[in-house]
Amino acid sequence: LTFRNIGGDEGAVALADALKANTALTLLDLESNNIGTDGVVALADALRVNTTLTVLSLESNNIGVEGAAVLADVLKTKTRLTVFNLSINNIGTEG
Repeated sequence: LTFRNIGGDEGAVALADALKANTALTLLDLESNNIGTDGVVALADALRVNTTLTVLSLESNNIGVEGAAVLADVLKTKTRLTVFNLSINNIGTEG
C-alpha cells in the first residue's frame, strides 16, 4: 500500500491507529509525506503491536535523529520487518 500526501504527522498518527488493528497489510510505503517526530512516534507504537508488516518505507520524510532513535528502539524487538527504508531523512551519523 502506497500513500502520498497523507498530511504529515497528523495523517501518520491516523494511519498508525489503523495499522494497530490491521492483520493483512505486509507492505507500507510512506515516502515523501513530511512525517516528523510525532508521526514517527505514533508509527513506532503501531509497529510494536502489528504482526504482519514486513516492508516499511519512510524515505524522504523529516524523521531526524529523535525519530530514528524511536524507530531503532522498536527494531530491537520487531523482527518481522525485512525491508526498512529511512533514506533521505536528515538522520546523519548520530541517528
